[in-house]
Amino acid sequence: MKIIWVLLFLISIGAAWFLGYRSRPNEEEPRKKTLPKDYLEGLNFLLNDETDKAVDIFIKMLEVDSDTVETHLAVGKLFRRRGEVDRAIRIHQNLIARPQLEKNYREQSLYELGQDYLSAGMLDRAEKIFHDLVNQKSHSAQALRALIDIYQQEKDWKKAIDVAKQYEEVTRQDMQPVIAHYYCELGENAFHNKRVEKSIEYLEKAAAADASCVRASLLLGKVLMSKGDYKLALKNLKQIQHQNPDYLSEAIDLLASCYEHLNLEDELVLYLNHLVDEHPRVPVVLILAERIRKWKGNKIAVGFVADYVRRYPSLRGLYMFVNLYIASNEGKAKDDLLILQKLMKKILSTKPDYRCKSCGFSGKTLHWQCPGCKQWSSIQPVYSLEENPA
Repeated sequence: MKIIWVLLFLISIGAAWFLGYRSRPNEEEPRKKTLPKDYLEGLNFLLNDETDKAVDIFIKMLEVDSDTVETHLAVGKLFRRRGEVDRAIRIHQNLIARPQLEKNYREQSLYELGQDYLSAGMLDRAEKIFHDLVNQKSHSAQALRALIDIYQQEKDWKKAIDVAKQYEEVTRQDMQPVIAHYYCELGENAFHNKRVEKSIEYLEKAAAADASCVRASLLLGKVLMSKGDYKLALKNLKQIQHQNPDYLSEAIDLLASCYEHLNLEDELVLYLNHLVDEHPRVPVVLILAERIRKWKGNKIAVGFVADYVRRYPSLRGLYMFVNLYIASNEGKAKDDLLILQKLMKKILSTKPDYRCKSCGFSGKTLHWQCPGCKQWSSIQPVYSLEENPA
């Protein structure tokens, strides 16, 4: 494959040389028929399987002028995509070093060099280039987008917020949902460092940036619970039902705990019944079934879960039913159910708990930014995808 790629590259170099040569009207006839010495030397390296030397020769011989700049840029991108970042850097540096290079080509070459550094993990160098390009109208938006990517990698959330706001002004693209996540990152870090009030301040900014930010409501609930403010924590956690009910599984245990600390267990059951009617999900049913079992007995709890599974069949729902039903049986029936329980547990252990609705990335942990496609809020619980009656 490498030989084929270099051959294609060789053809592009030859074509660029030919087109550039044709543009010189005063050349003598004999020279029109003569290929450059470097071209032949590179071809010799290629035929001897010395592809690295061949490519180096072809890069060196490619003359930079208005006819070949686009070829340089295209070849540089090809090298970067192939993972040969060092060569891409050399090509783009070679372009930038030419004093006669037109302004638009210089800016494009700088941008590509910044992308080379980004691919190579040289974030400081990339950051400097993109900062220089922010004030250039032709590449302002691209440079700001690249800076956002850099600050996300570095987890420099304050700088990410500043640049995202600039990007929003330049492109008119709504960045508030992403900015809310940046504030959540700051709030989470502050909470882990036991700076509770600062954490609340950041999370309130997240909620102000994006009123539908589930993460902000969830984190505010946790932080407020840590300081004993269960009433305000409950208020924040209950917002998730309206923001995105698919994430109720992340909040349901916290919600139940708040109700219990406030001695509002009757209200909890009413609320859970409401959730089951509006947003039937396994975690909600499981919490409610446990309360029913505690107050009315296992038989009624089993009947409640069985009715749910009939209406909204899923493997996770059936597993919940089997777990409850085992306690109501003895002898061989119980032994058979235990075998079924073990089998279902094994099957579910191989299934992901979360999946990205954008790229399909899946796993056992909730990531607010997808590790695959880098989108924010694109990963959601799998049960919501399996059981959503809509």
